[in-house]
Amino acid sequence: MTNSRQVRPGQRPEFDEYTLVLRGTLRVEYEGGKLDVDAGQAVHTRPGEWVRYSSPGPEGAEYVAVCLPAFSPDTVHRDGDV
Repeated sequence: MTNSRQVRPGQRPEFDEYTLVLRGTLRVEYEGGKLDVDAGQAVHTRPGEWVRYSSPGPEGAEYVAVCLPAFSPDTVHRDGDV
């Protein structure tokens, strides 16, 4: 995610995702609520967990996501995918 306010589609991936925020704030919505993750913090989402990412602040967010097993369009299951 880059220097703009963005909202990604929700997803229910088949993989673990470890996300480290490098700059700004990343909002992580999940079925039980939401969490704001600031620069220097990380969040872990588990396989099968519904999650949606956005950058609520005007500065956007920069982050690195590591997916295990590796990300695949076939296993991310984004909202609206057929």
